[in-house]
Amino acid sequence: MTPVRYEVTKGVAWLTINRPEAYNALSKAVRDGLFEGVRRFNDDQEAKVLVLTGEGEKAFCSGGDLKEMSDTSLTVPPPDFLPQIGRNIDVPKPTIAAVNGLAYGGGFLLAQQCDLVVAAEHARFAVSEVKVGRGSPWAAPLSWLVPPRIALEILLTGDPISAARAQQVGLVNEVVPAAELRERTQQLAERIANNAPLSVLAAKRTGYLSASHPRKLAYERAEEIWEPVYLSADAQEGPAAFREKRSPVWQGR
Repeated sequence: MTPVRYEVTKGVAWLTINRPEAYNALSKAVRDGLFEGVRRFNDDQEAKVLVLTGEGEKAFCSGGDLKEMSDTSLTVPPPDFLPQIGRNIDVPKPTIAAVNGLAYGGGFLLAQQCDLVVAAEHARFAVSEVKVGRGSPWAAPLSWLVPPRIALEILLTGDPISAARAQQVGLVNEVVPAAELRERTQQLAERIANNAPLSVLAAKRTGYLSASHPRKLAYERAEEIWEPVYLSADAQEGPAAFREKRSPVWQGR
């Protein structure tokens, strides 16, 4: 079986961890497959949005493969241990986590570092490292995504939170019945993929500016990011299509 599967449907690339018998744990084969899949998405002109999910209904990803860690006596994971979007691998196009079950440890990491999260009603989230004596330096952005006291509760207890609670605190965008997860995520991804591509790329970059820049500088960087969009052919196509009462034809330039 292929440990990670890549497929494209209507401009949406689905990257699926295919190890359900091990709760989609992050073995070396899975980690390598995720890196390969993300790089393939970056290079895929047909794919406009990436959806990351897990096979089966029990687990999105249970985190690191503890048996493998024990066998290899893993201490500090190297920087390229697994893909961390926005940290060790750049993904300019939008990403969505479709969380189909538990997302613990490294699974929480993968969901956290996607731009959007859609979760099945039975999904659970946990930074469980304190329960197994491991570390979670990758959780540093968590207090930007959720209120600091919620982030501390998640980190200090290691206890799982429900999909409903995750949505309440802002970690999840939408909670849906498990049977509808793929369809609803595909619909969301297509809504993004159908938008003007240059605007989408700039919108993603703009959304993260306040996490790393003071307000004044964030505005300045945003102006720089959006100027090429304003000057593009697509910026003229949008109003023209509206005037002519037709769907716009985006060129991405």
